[in-house]
Amino acid sequence: MKSILLPSPLSRRVLAGILFVLCLAGGVSTLQPRAAAQTPAPTADPAKPAPGLIIFNNGDQLTGILVRAVGDSVVFKSDIAGEITVPLAKVKELRSSSKFAVLRKNEPITRTPRPVGSIQIEDGKLTLLNGTPETIPVKELAFIIDSPTYTQELEGHRSFLEGWNGAITAGASLVRSTQIGSSFTAGITAIRTIPTVSFLPRRNRTIFNLTESYGKLTQPVIPPTTPPTEDSVAKTNIFHTDVEQDQYFTPRFFALGTVSFDHNYSQGLDLQQVYGGGLGWTPIETPKQQLDFTATIHYEKQAFQLAASNQNLIGATIGQTYLRNLPAKLVLNESASFLPAFNNPDAYSANFAAGLALPVFHRLSISFTTTDSYLNNPSFGYKKNSYQFVTGVTYTLH
Repeated sequence: MKSILLPSPLSRRVLAGILFVLCLAGGVSTLQPRAAAQTPAPTADPAKPAPGLIIFNNGDQLTGILVRAVGDSVVFKSDIAGEITVPLAKVKELRSSSKFAVLRKNEPITRTPRPVGSIQIEDGKLTLLNGTPETIPVKELAFIIDSPTYTQELEGHRSFLEGWNGAITAGASLVRSTQIGSSFTAGITAIRTIPTVSFLPRRNRTIFNLTESYGKLTQPVIPPTTPPTEDSVAKTNIFHTDVEQDQYFTPRFFALGTVSFDHNYSQGLDLQQVYGGGLGWTPIETPKQQLDFTATIHYEKQAFQLAASNQNLIGATIGQTYLRNLPAKLVLNESASFLPAFNNPDAYSANFAAGLALPVFHRLSISFTTTDSYLNNPSFGYKKNSYQFVTGVTYTLH
């Protein structure tokens, strides 16, 4: 049997002291980190606008963010009410510490840098707080624009690749039997408006259109002959593209330059080139619809498969375009143009197009388009009128 050695009284006292010190240290270390490990108070996000306040005439208050002001109303966004539009006549007081630029009515919108500062509206007056406060009567306000938007849209120069909206359309059909046929259609419509935000008046606009219809049908001779007779081939090739640049000098009137190219195998037209410039007018512009009229003077060159029909013309283009947003998110587009020639009254032409887009899934739509091109002087043996009806799938770019 082994003997067990117990520590001496002195050793026991030393051991107890060591254990006491360790426990005390452990207790202190357990207590102190709890106070030290507390999560520090969150700091304000410098990128997030500071809350603003709007007080209505009836005394109600709403905390949130001033988004912008256009004319006699402000757009205010809060967590409770979301984004609301409020007439300034119903606002008793408004304060926002975010930075804004202020534009008066009848003041030209230019790229000249403007002072920005926080906003305060009270007693029918707006005060822009930036160094020396600037006071403006509310009835003279045209726009209140946040500083980033003003810098990007009015002072800055956007890349040519920025700001485009539009749609791409494509369709196809194939026949593989005794007859072999294929037809393809494609179209691109792109519009770039500067500024890109809808609440600011347009400064300039670029419009690009391209359509192509191609078809080929091969028909063998029935019944077959000996020796074999060559198959008959019917082709269709209709191509159009145009670019228009608009420069606005008022919200309703603009100057424009345009160029277009057309090829129509069905009318014997190898290439028609049109270069022109003129004026435009927008009599109707609402969120639901827009109507434009244009009138230009142009040079027109027509090259036909029969060179004797070629023409060099000085004429005009009288055009009209209409866009309508229908219920159920349907979109109607319609355009028409008439091209008289001054130096040859018989060499006039006209074009008409209409399209309807039916949304089916996110940015995809089914489109139905009809176009009619009329040439009063086509090549000998060709018809004056060329009509198409096309269905396809459309993808909206933005």
